[in-house]
Amino acid sequence: MAAISTGFIGIGSQGGPMAHRMLLRFPLTVWARRPEVTAEFAEKGATVAASVEELGAACDHVGLCVVNDADVLEICGRLVPAMKPGSLLALHSTILPETAIRVEALCGSHGVAMVDAPVSGGAPGAEAGTMTVMCGGSQAAFDQAKPVFESFGKLIVLLGGAGAGQKAKIVNNTLMAANMGLAQAALQAGEALGVDRKALAELVKASSGRSFGFEVYARIPEPRAFEHGAKMLLKDTNLLASILPGSADTAMLESVAKSFLLLATEG
Repeated sequence: MAAISTGFIGIGSQGGPMAHRMLLRFPLTVWARRPEVTAEFAEKGATVAASVEELGAACDHVGLCVVNDADVLEICGRLVPAMKPGSLLALHSTILPETAIRVEALCGSHGVAMVDAPVSGGAPGAEAGTMTVMCGGSQAAFDQAKPVFESFGKLIVLLGGAGAGQKAKIVNNTLMAANMGLAQAALQAGEALGVDRKALAELVKASSGRSFGFEVYARIPEPRAFEHGAKMLLKDTNLLASILPGSADTAMLESVAKSFLLLATEG
């Protein structure tokens, strides 16, 4: 069986390590707005496409990991019409579920399969090949995409139709942000009670109050040190508020999450 020809667009802090993992197993083509970003991939044997359209025409499987809905729609408007019938688009960006459904419809009109597949684990998870991949799409598309996802993912789950992966990622990230907000409140409460902050943080990390969000919060010197990550989590928290408005659960998560996120992003 011929090797799956893969492609990747969005080779930034998270997408870059994912693409490197793909290159270890599959032929890879990359494209970036800034050509200098592709140099290290070329050195490792990847092909550098001159355009989005050239990449789309060359690949059986394309991963897309750009920042927001507008970028996804702009790239897909150029990419999908150039892709071969029977090929697959994996949408790794975190976006509105409605945008994923819209992209699936575009793909369907060109005979291209699609899975929305946002990920959790960040660059360290991608580098280690241990990411969680949250998938939405048909069973057939999921089965087609899974061999490539296994190059960077450990837990790969089909959650439902197109958009389901986005919904799960948005809930997951909002919960992490809320856990960081709770961590902030807990450590401040401990300090107010005269408990050593560092000692309390170490205790909680080994006790029943632990969470990944707590661990992240405990190791940053002050909220503004997490500004970049907080901006991304704030985007995802706002996405949850937009797709599940008027929900008491959303309001609770949003309130606790933003108690930390706004401090980290605005001071």
